[in-house]
Amino acid sequence: MSRSSNIPAASLFLRIVLWLLAFVTITPFLLLLLTSIKSKPDVLRGAFALPAYPHFENYVDAWNAGHFNIYFWNSITVVIPVVAASVFLGLLTGFAFAYLSFPFRRTLFAILTLGMMVPAEAFIIPLYYEMRYLGLINTYAALIVPQIAMSIPFSTIFLASAMQQLPEEVLEAAVLDGAGRFYILRKIVIPLMIPAMSTLALFLFIWTWNEFLIPFILVNDDAYRTLPLGMLFFQGRYTVNTPVLTAGAVIVIFPLILTYLVFQRRFIAGLTAGATK
Repeated sequence: MSRSSNIPAASLFLRIVLWLLAFVTITPFLLLLLTSIKSKPDVLRGAFALPAYPHFENYVDAWNAGHFNIYFWNSITVVIPVVAASVFLGLLTGFAFAYLSFPFRRTLFAILTLGMMVPAEAFIIPLYYEMRYLGLINTYAALIVPQIAMSIPFSTIFLASAMQQLPEEVLEAAVLDGAGRFYILRKIVIPLMIPAMSTLALFLFIWTWNEFLIPFILVNDDAYRTLPLGMLFFQGRYTVNTPVLTAGAVIVIFPLILTYLVFQRRFIAGLTAGATK
């Protein structure tokens, strides 16, 4: 009897559905990648038509003409401090909400939860005037500081929930041995929280990399624009040149895909942490 015949019908149906969903999900990305290596005549032949040879010069044209070297560096300059600061501050505040008792603890936690629900469109105008008053318009600080503030509520709630799933016996044993709070955080909590912190960092990286509204409002100098904002102006100049335009789109999304592929195991481990507690 073959191995496939031992698979229950329900499990086989589920696998087929998952493969179909995966195919539907990945097809637009494959078409985008295929279009980016075509010429204009190849595009007119159809979306699924293969080019005579790959036109990798589209990426060179997009990189040089679209100033993607500047935009790429700006995105890296913004993403790294936002992710690092948000994870670090979320670790401290999450530890406080998970294990410490202090006045108005529940009230502050509720305020953080409400802060996650407020869209950026609701405070972008006051934020613009505040940044202008501080003289931070067209600076990296205008892109970094607000996004750290926007990330802290989610970071706190995410890490506090993950910390509450840690084995209580380990923490209680450390307390009985006379360990202080910073020792427990540094030697016990952080090593156990690495999967959750990696997952949080991946979330923050994707959100910060894709952030459009804050750079669009707080930056009008081309020297400080990030990749999503630069793609908008690049699209306006190359609307009729579809291959070069799609090559620019691939440049924008490639770091996201690469980052996820590199950290996917930690991402899955972070999402499933505590499920077997």
